[in-house]
Amino acid sequence: MTPSAQPTPAQPTSAQPTSAQPTFALSDEQLAFTASVRALAAGELRDLAAAGAPGQVNRPLIKAMGALGLLGRLFPGLSGGRSRSAAAMDLCLLRESLAVESTEAETALALQGLGSYPVLQSGRDELVARWLPAVAAGDAVAAFALSEPSAGSDAAALSLAATPDGSGWRLTGEKTWISNAPEADFYTVFARTTPGAGARGVSAFAVPADRAGLTGSHLDMLSPHPIGTLVFDQVRVDGGELLGDLDRGFAVAMRTLDLFRPSVGAFAVGMAQAALDAAVAHADTRQAFGAPLRSNQAISHQLAEMATRISAARLLVYAAASAYDAGASSASQAAMAKLFATETAQFVVDSAVQIHGARALQRGHLLEHLYREVRAPRIYEGTSEIQRTIIARGLFR
Repeated sequence: MTPSAQPTPAQPTSAQPTSAQPTFALSDEQLAFTASVRALAAGELRDLAAAGAPGQVNRPLIKAMGALGLLGRLFPGLSGGRSRSAAAMDLCLLRESLAVESTEAETALALQGLGSYPVLQSGRDELVARWLPAVAAGDAVAAFALSEPSAGSDAAALSLAATPDGSGWRLTGEKTWISNAPEADFYTVFARTTPGAGARGVSAFAVPADRAGLTGSHLDMLSPHPIGTLVFDQVRVDGGELLGDLDRGFAVAMRTLDLFRPSVGAFAVGMAQAALDAAVAHADTRQAFGAPLRSNQAISHQLAEMATRISAARLLVYAAASAYDAGASSASQAAMAKLFATETAQFVVDSAVQIHGARALQRGHLLEHLYREVRAPRIYEGTSEIQRTIIARGLFR
């Protein structure tokens, strides 16, 4: 495939598990696209992911995803730096398909989108032209810097200060649990421009990583993703680096998170599907007490439960994405999709580990990998508890 090519649609083959086929009335073109993405992830991208250093940004992987056209799918119609947002359903198909084969590739794509979409949606033309083509090509790494030591899910409690300085501001404070930090090339940073104003006093900025006074360090996490802290010591940002309106940065953040939230569920569905496929294959071939493991009703019924929950989660995710694309989405619908899909993935991966036994706990096994990967989505971009709160509020509104 040439570096500028988009993924070439390919019909699903018999090697692809039929249980992995989406069932939300997807078109033949969409089904072929998911198959082509899986094929790319299972080949070159999986090898590049395995070669990456744990906890570090895998630039060769990101560059390959740009060359294969996968990152370009985040920016439909990109021309002269301008683009339109990707459809929520396309994001779901991308993230689910990648996750089945390579969680590292999935995460790399998602982080490029999260970090750059506030610039796409709210940045000035010169910012868009500077960063988006580079992100799409895999030449620039983006990061979304929202969380702070004392403000995770409570984004309205942000304390990183943006103090006026001539035509711009000086940023002082700390961010933590920031994916791609401290190795990103630029950060979408949310800082407090009006003290004591809650969510209405936060502004968003696009901050180049080489700005004086900006430092950071890696965090050693359960799953070895590139995550770290950022320290801002009087970091200068110019007026042109403001994203959206002053004191309206919370809306900038939510506009991106609302688009991406259903696709977090798609990521979880992809991981769950990979775990189910592994468990089915193991139960079919593993002999126990003179018969295949699948002949044990306790095992077969557990597999049935896993498959049913995955199908239900996939339907919730696709329904939420379709509603978003139709302009009819609700916070409750997206919250239900993320909540159920991420909780389902935790259940399915844990069940697959139990079916495999001790071999699944050995370092390097697919399920050992998924067991570490599956925990974080129940926390980031709104914890399961936050999603339940959103859903409950919707019931009484």
